[in-house]
Amino acid sequence: MKTIYSILLATVLLTSCGSSSKKSVEDIIATQDLKLIRKTKTELDAKAVEISAQLKQLEASIRTLDPQAKVPLVTTFKVEEAKFTHFVELQGSVSTKQNLIIFPEFSGVLSQVFVKEGQNVSKGQILAKIDDGGLSQQLAQLKIQTNLAKTTFERQDRLWKQKIGSEIQYLQAKATYEAQMEATNQLEQQVAKTTVRAPFSGVIDDVITDQGSVVVPGQSQLFRIVNLSNMYIETDVPERYVSDIVKDKEVKVYFPILGKEIDTKVRQAASFIDPANRTFKVEIPVPNNNKSIKPNLTARLKINDYSNDKAILIPQSIISENAQEQQYVYTVTDKVENKAKVKRVFIETGKTQGDYIEVISGIQNGVEIIEEGARSVKQGQDIKILVSQ
Repeated sequence: MKTIYSILLATVLLTSCGSSSKKSVEDIIATQDLKLIRKTKTELDAKAVEISAQLKQLEASIRTLDPQAKVPLVTTFKVEEAKFTHFVELQGSVSTKQNLIIFPEFSGVLSQVFVKEGQNVSKGQILAKIDDGGLSQQLAQLKIQTNLAKTTFERQDRLWKQKIGSEIQYLQAKATYEAQMEATNQLEQQVAKTTVRAPFSGVIDDVITDQGSVVVPGQSQLFRIVNLSNMYIETDVPERYVSDIVKDKEVKVYFPILGKEIDTKVRQAASFIDPANRTFKVEIPVPNNNKSIKPNLTARLKINDYSNDKAILIPQSIISENAQEQQYVYTVTDKVENKAKVKRVFIETGKTQGDYIEVISGIQNGVEIIEEGARSVKQGQDIKILVSQ
């Protein structure tokens, strides 16, 4: 409409100028007469002011005669309660508590290695054997002596129960047998250390020491064993979420490298807040049935910190704010068919998720809110509703 008025104004001015001076603007400029050019501009400015005032009078008359001529066209939607789930977005990396380097408990030559890299093993399975340096023969001799001591003690015990023999003979036989038993147990424990067993079920990720090498307890690394079934993610959460993120809260875990997302829950939320960075640790289990998830893999976490089954959600784009930083939206009132009036409603908002925000107060379920055209209406203004959702 403004463009039409501008064209009309220019046309009238040029026509008026042409009729009074019998010369066009181009002819006047071509004269190069500065005085004449300035005079013509002054005349045109005066006429422009006069015509602008006349146009405003005409616009007012049009609005009076046709009330719908300037009524804004809008679309609306009715607010409906919906479930709202908010997530805190963090990052973490995958770990496993069953990722272990196996060291020997006995010094000697690694005489046999029974596994290879990539092999699945079960808990207690023999992985390797260390030469015991003759301890097995010593153990065999000690067991023979222990059996003799046991037989002697059993006979002495039967005699003692029949009141035959002295008490000192009975006590000596008993002490000898118990001493032999203790010595045998100790030597058996030493011999057992020459057999390297799997501490848990998993995969032999690396065979570090070759067969035939001399190994030393606490120094020689034999194998790396990893269990990919019991994976977890540990991440640091800001302290402001300490009362919102607790055990059993829902978590969505996304692995960018794998393009994979899984649903899980918080297994443990620490009670200690680190004073250095004001965070607390959260542990999240990661199911890994197909063994595709590896230790130290980067993950993006969405941890549920807030849920509301009857939340009022509206698009963030329709919210306005005044100079006092008060937020408001425009609603519909006095609706008759597709015509209504605009009502401004102040609101309080809460958490956001994507393009939507939760309204804590100010709007009730079922209220009709202006969406398209919300930025161009005013309080109390008449509107025409094109689409109502």
